[in-house]
Amino acid sequence: MPSLAPHTLDLAVEGMTCAACAGRIEKTLNRVPGVAASVNFATEKARVTFSAEVSADTLIGAVRKAGYDAHVLAGDDHTAEQARHAAQYRYELGQFWIAAALTLPLVAQMLIMFAGGHQELLPRWLQFALATPVQFWIGRRFYVGAWHALRGGGANMDVLIALGTSMAYCFSAVVALWHLPQHMYFEASAAIITLVLMGKLLEARAKGKTSAAIEDLIRLQPKTALIERDGELTEIDAAALARGDIFVVRPGAGIPVDGVVLTGESSVNEAMLTGESLPVAKAQGAKVFAGTINQNGLLRCHATGIGAATALAAIVRLVEQAQGSKAPIQRLADTISGVFVPIVVAISAITFVAWWAWYADFTTALINAVAVLVIACPCALGLATPTAIIVGSGRGASAGVLIKNAAALERAGKLDILVVDKTGTLTEGRPAVTDVIALGEHSESEIVRLAATLEQGSEHPLGIAIREHAARLGLAPLVMSGFNATPGQGVRAMVDNAEWWLGSPSFAAARNAPAGTAQLNALLTQGKTVVVLGAAERPLGLIAIADRLRATSPRAIAGLTALGIEVIMLTGDNAATAQAIAHAAGIEHYTAEVLPQHKAQQVEALKARGRVVGMVGDGINDAPALAAADVSFAIGAGSDVAIHAADVTLMRNDLISVVDAITLSRATLGKIRQNLFFAFVYNVLGIPLAAIGMLNPVIAGAAMALSSASVVSNSLLLKRWKPYSFTAKDAKDAKEQQIQGKHAL
Repeated sequence: MPSLAPHTLDLAVEGMTCAACAGRIEKTLNRVPGVAASVNFATEKARVTFSAEVSADTLIGAVRKAGYDAHVLAGDDHTAEQARHAAQYRYELGQFWIAAALTLPLVAQMLIMFAGGHQELLPRWLQFALATPVQFWIGRRFYVGAWHALRGGGANMDVLIALGTSMAYCFSAVVALWHLPQHMYFEASAAIITLVLMGKLLEARAKGKTSAAIEDLIRLQPKTALIERDGELTEIDAAALARGDIFVVRPGAGIPVDGVVLTGESSVNEAMLTGESLPVAKAQGAKVFAGTINQNGLLRCHATGIGAATALAAIVRLVEQAQGSKAPIQRLADTISGVFVPIVVAISAITFVAWWAWYADFTTALINAVAVLVIACPCALGLATPTAIIVGSGRGASAGVLIKNAAALERAGKLDILVVDKTGTLTEGRPAVTDVIALGEHSESEIVRLAATLEQGSEHPLGIAIREHAARLGLAPLVMSGFNATPGQGVRAMVDNAEWWLGSPSFAAARNAPAGTAQLNALLTQGKTVVVLGAAERPLGLIAIADRLRATSPRAIAGLTALGIEVIMLTGDNAATAQAIAHAAGIEHYTAEVLPQHKAQQVEALKARGRVVGMVGDGINDAPALAAADVSFAIGAGSDVAIHAADVTLMRNDLISVVDAITLSRATLGKIRQNLFFAFVYNVLGIPLAAIGMLNPVIAGAAMALSSASVVSNSLLLKRWKPYSFTAKDAKDAKEQQIQGKHAL
């Protein structure tokens, strides 16, 4: 019985306070048969893959059993989720100000006593009255969270806060109620709760900024659209547009949905989707995308993609997928977070026993034990990796680099060799016929017509170039039958009761058909790709096709080399053309006449030598090699198969975007390492200092509150990363190539 395809669901998780919570929920979900889950503490989401036998209610029930809550997050819930988070933030802010107002008199008294005062300024009953609502009303969340965690068989930060503040509060309450001659620590319990709330607010605000890239993308799509009905223009809600509707975009307006231009000419700013700084010319038949900006002309368009089917929506989904995934480097932090709280509680207990046994001072032992509990911070460990991933992937999206998952973002920074395809990767991918040479009795027009007939339905750039050339000459294709293709070599078919073939010079040679060697070599030395048309063992014509090198390819290769990455070109083209392109691009190592399946074998061979291999391609024939690489990059204008097989999609049709992806990966990895170092060092130093009595619980609470916010703030510095941008010369060359391409057509 065939297995059913698994389903994927995103859950918004409520109640998590630290990485230990995320780990607990993840384990609980993964215990459900047929479920594979990944919980991200930074995004407060769980991505769950499950079989058809499992329902969403089952998954939500598992989360609730672990002591938390969840609800299904639909793709269009961004606005609702944003509003929910904003309301929650306002509530937390109000709670913080109440706690601060009640705590301030207690802390002020403590500071005066530290300055030399020896008498309590506030009556004990007033201190008790101020601290009690902070402990049990404002701090109720910690007790609830601790209870849920313990009931679910785990322990989280709430356990540490509830235990530490309860020890300080209960001791002080006993002193106050029994009028014992001891100092009270109401200020410690209240200040710790207030400072933790402040830290959570700072953390929430910083976390909100990490996902700003997605919010910016969502805001790109206009809210309204001009629709043409019965010859009149009507402004409607953009969400009401249907596939097939005719809409009009005025100069300066945003394009509401994906479409195709019916009439009008303009230039469109697509930088928000591709990172490309130059406007893109649009005329009849050109594609336009939701969220881009029409600049100077009126465009009348036919809607082809609406709602979740737009390129903008696909980018948002891809960025969310990357931000919700986990990088391999996070495994260590997850492992430590899982045992962190029990270890801290044990250290606190040892601290209490040791101080009481050694100094016979219950108060000092208690205060040092409380300091150990509140200085410990599993949150910083849990936020170290995902916040950097969120900012990095979002920054990449704004530069036209779409990363599918965190693992790919991590691996890209470790590449030491990059395999590149030629056509459409190093070159523009828009080859055009430059020469047609008749070798027999057939005319040049007949050769072009026959070649176009054999290339009917081909999506290969060379086949498209031949068909376009035939169309410009007004040559309609003939009827063919018995079509047969040899991947990477050529094709055969019956036309007018005769078998014709079209393919590479090696394809011709395999048929014992020498293809006018002198003429062939002359074309090849010019860096042109040559296909041979023949029948039986007779070559009847040569068609030369040239694909211009992208203006920015040499600079991209120089950038990759500067990063210490060796570049190798693999192409199915002939050796002479490959040599000319490699030399012009600045590539030292290349291999020509490589079949698609052999590209994958070459990638596997490089990996077997211990190299971390990346692959860049744009065609269907690149898909096997893309799948074989450690990290794969697909040029955005390439085939859907190549894009789906790749880890990274480059929206800008430019190899420079690979440099962007690698430098962004290295910058992100650098931030992750800094965050992990800070989180580890903070806990490794802070806990022992608290244990030996060198930290007051209030100071410890403040340090803990600020540690998570510091990690998130450090991740936000990734927003300073800049792409490997065009130079003025690159922009000029690219513009000239666009003009030349129009004239050639």
